[in-house]
Amino acid sequence: MTETLTRIIADLAGRVDGPFAFRFVMQPAMAAIYAILDGLTDARERKPPYLRTILTCPDQRSELLREGGRRVARVMALGTVMDVLYQFIVFKTFHPLQLVVLVLGLAFVPYVLLRGPITRIARHWEGSKLRA
Repeated sequence: MTETLTRIIADLAGRVDGPFAFRFVMQPAMAAIYAILDGLTDARERKPPYLRTILTCPDQRSELLREGGRRVARVMALGTVMDVLYQFIVFKTFHPLQLVVLVLGLAFVPYVLLRGPITRIARHWEGSKLRA
C-alpha cells in the first residue's frame, strides 16, 4: 500500500513540469471564474454561502454538489482529456485514481472553496455601496 501511495504522489508531482503543465493554472482559473459568477448570483439571490450550506445542511448537500458539478463539468471534461493524454504519453498506461484526484483537485475543489467567500465579499461590497 505504501509503495502504491508513493508512486501516486510521485506521478502527480511529476505532472507539474511535464506535458500539459499549463492546466495547473488554467483549470483552477476557469473554475474560479465559474465560482465568481455563481457567488455573485448567490449574493444577488441572498443564498447562504455554498460550502457552509453543503457542510451544515444535509438535505441540500446532494443538490448543491450536483449543481457545482454541472457548473464545472466542462472544466473537468477538459481536464480529463488532458490527463488521459498525459498518462498515455508519459506512462503508456492509464491510472484512473490519479485521473480522479487530479481532475477534482484542479477543477471542483477550487470552485467549492471559492464560491462561498465570493458570495460574502459581494454581499459586503453591496452593503457598503448602500451605506455610502
